[in-house]
Amino acid sequence: QVQLVESGGGLVQPGGSLRLSCAVSGFALNYYGIGWFRQAPGKKREGIACTGRDGTTYYTDSVKGRFTIGRDGYKNAVILQMSSLKPEDTAIYYCARTVYNNRYCEDEKFFDAWGQGTQVTVSS
Repeated sequence: QVQLVESGGGLVQPGGSLRLSCAVSGFALNYYGIGWFRQAPGKKREGIACTGRDGTTYYTDSVKGRFTIGRDGYKNAVILQMSSLKPEDTAIYYCARTVYNNRYCEDEKFFDAWGQGTQVTVSS
């Protein structure tokens, strides 16, 4: 069956880096876009980065220049490399699958399968 499994979360100090992975199974990664979302306590879930089927990428303004999304075809995974982390990046991070292009990256209703999430905490 379709599965997305996030890993790599944890506790990191401000200014540090983390590498999240979204391992997928049950479908062909090259036929889908993958997005990363996050949900901070008391806030709505927000889309922050997407990789499209065509290899294009999208980033929301708050993470642009700090986060990088990429595909690892060998491992059938999508990576989110996060650097210069800030306390406001603290959230549960989710990956999700879509057949739509990156224009819809920030709208979760265009994503049809989700992982369980991984906690990222940025604190000193």
